[in-house]
Amino acid sequence: MKPLKKYLLPAFIGLFAMHSPNAVVAAPIYQPNSNGKSLTTPTAWGASNNVIFMGAGVTIPSPYSKSSDGAAVLGAGIGDPAKNLGFQFYVTSLDLSDWVRYSASFHLFRDLGDASSIGVGVQNVMITGRSDTGKSYYVVYSKGVQSNPFINEASGDSKLTYSIGVGSGIFGKKSPEDIIHGKGPHGTYVFGNIAYEVAQFFNVISDWNGLNLNAGLSKTFKVPDSDLPIGVTVGVADLTGYSGDGARLIVSLGTGFAF
Repeated sequence: MKPLKKYLLPAFIGLFAMHSPNAVVAAPIYQPNSNGKSLTTPTAWGASNNVIFMGAGVTIPSPYSKSSDGAAVLGAGIGDPAKNLGFQFYVTSLDLSDWVRYSASFHLFRDLGDASSIGVGVQNVMITGRSDTGKSYYVVYSKGVQSNPFINEASGDSKLTYSIGVGSGIFGKKSPEDIIHGKGPHGTYVFGNIAYEVAQFFNVISDWNGLNLNAGLSKTFKVPDSDLPIGVTVGVADLTGYSGDGARLIVSLGTGFAF
C-alpha cells in the first residue's frame, strides 16, 4: 500500500458519517453536526439506513515523493444502528492512474443512545493487486459532547465531538521509507480525533492516526434546490517529524443519497 492510503482510507468513514440520520429519543440528545469529524482516522459513526455514498481524495505531494496521488471510493450503509446495528462497506480504487488495484473496507457500529457510538472495522481487504501493509483492524468509540457551551441551540446539534480507538496495520505500521530514514518501524497503534464547530459554519478538526498529527477544516454543503449533501475536507498532514518527510496537503470530497 502506498503511504497515501494511510491518509485517505480511514478518512472516508469520518466524512460519510454525516449521512446517518438522528435517532428519535424521548429526552433531548444533541447529535453531531453534519460536517466531517475526522481527517485521517475512523469515527464510530457510519453510513446506514440505506445510503449510497461516493468520494475521492488526494494527497499533495505523496510522502517521500514529488508527485501527488489519489483514491476513490463507492459504498453503501445499511441497517439501523439505533435499533440494532449499522453496517457500512465500500470499495476503494487505490490508484487513479491505472484503476487496477481495489480493496474493500467494512465498518459495523452501534449507537449507544447518548450521541455516542462504538464501531469495529477492517480496511484494505484486497480485491485485486497487492498491499504492502495488509489488512488493518480497529475498534473506535465516538461521542458528541452534550453540555454547554458545546451545544448549538439553533440547529440542535453538538458542536464538539471526539473519537478514540486502537487499530493494527496503517494505524501503527510505518512505511519502509520511514524505517530507512530512521523513524522506527512502529507508531502508537492508538488513534483519535476531535472536531469543533466554528461560527455555525464549519468544523475545525485535529487527529492523530497512530503515525502523525494532522489538522484541517470540514464543511457540508447542500446542492441548491435539493437535499443532496457535498462534504469537503481540507487539511495538512504530517505536522510532526514522527513519520513522513514533511507536511502535505490532503483533500477529500464526498456525497451520498438514500435508496
